[in-house]
Amino acid sequence: MTLQLGQTAPDFTADTTQGRIRFHEWLGGQWAVFFSHPKDFTPVCTTEFGEAARLSAQFAQRHAKLIGLSVDSLNRHADWAADIADTQGHRVQFPMIADPDRAIANRYGMIHPEADPALTVRALFIIDPAKKLRLSLTYPPSTGRNFQEVLRVLDSLQLTDRAKVATPVNWQPGERAIIIPSLSDEDAHARFPQGWDAVRPYLRYVEVA
Repeated sequence: MTLQLGQTAPDFTADTTQGRIRFHEWLGGQWAVFFSHPKDFTPVCTTEFGEAARLSAQFAQRHAKLIGLSVDSLNRHADWAADIADTQGHRVQFPMIADPDRAIANRYGMIHPEADPALTVRALFIIDPAKKLRLSLTYPPSTGRNFQEVLRVLDSLQLTDRAKVATPVNWQPGERAIIIPSLSDEDAHARFPQGWDAVRPYLRYVEVA
């Protein structure tokens, strides 16, 4: 199964390090960053979980919940969480899903048979409060993710949801955005009375708080 942007993220029930959850119910009205790991007690995965744990307060400030998955058992997850805290200096305080039968991994397209038929790739999904898929990233098992980029995309999604703007290349929070082409100049004047910088009629930079 290949999930596409705008589709509803599949619901599921799973055992996690924080008890049994129903995914949509657990998500509630918040955003989710849902990411998979090929296997417990592997070096790249350990560093990623440590970094996600370190940044967990920043995700919480954005009303985003973190949740991870691998195809190992719950008991193994618990031992690995202790090892992550010991080696990375940050305790994992978000759920780690046990998916030994690969049911969830297959529903989310986390298994790529030509890469490895048994393990998940490094998939990452941002899911919005309406349970819609807003971002999908897939890394090979050998390459660690950049969680600062995940935060940046989350900031962009939340800004563009509340304002009629898009964010340009390499955008960072606090920088200028772009007025979307479907918004006429007349409507843009009502929405952005501070004005904008029109480099071209279709390229209008605007400061957005």
